[in-house]
Amino acid sequence: MKSLAYLILFAAMILTSTSFRTHKTTSPLTADRNTYSVYIIKSEYALKVYDSTGEWMATYPVVFGNKDLGDKMMQGDRKTPEGVFHIAAKRKHEKWNRFMMIDYPNAESIERFNQRKAEGLIPSGAKIGGEIGIHGTWPHEDYAIDQYRNWTEGCISTKNQYVQELYDLLPVGTRVEIRP
Repeated sequence: MKSLAYLILFAAMILTSTSFRTHKTTSPLTADRNTYSVYIIKSEYALKVYDSTGEWMATYPVVFGNKDLGDKMMQGDRKTPEGVFHIAAKRKHEKWNRFMMIDYPNAESIERFNQRKAEGLIPSGAKIGGEIGIHGTWPHEDYAIDQYRNWTEGCISTKNQYVQELYDLLPVGTRVEIRP
């Protein structure tokens, strides 16, 4: 009986002197535009998600539009724009599972576009384009991601399972930086 009392006392001391820290998780319902940030690195074919402390959370494989991974110059070139953007809207998509539109073109993109026009790098009648986003693949065509097949019109595409995860995690307003 005495040993049982010592065991209970010992357990009580351990429990009251030990710090049990739980990993903080954020519910998608409480996430705001500053909870996460996304970095898309075109040369790595990667989309990386970080939390608000800068801690890496996940990496997803992605593909783009053109095999030329350069910056978007104008509408129709199938290139993915570079710069800092934000998720402007989200919706389920009939072809590509989920679609998270980014705010391209933004002021920085428009300035670069106009400068390139002035320098004669693109035709004077060219348009800047738009409707760029992060989305899934055609049904049953996730293999395009595994094979690094750039097939979009300038968007960022990942597997349907991954775009569903991202769609559920990232709120509108999330920062998205697209790098070379």
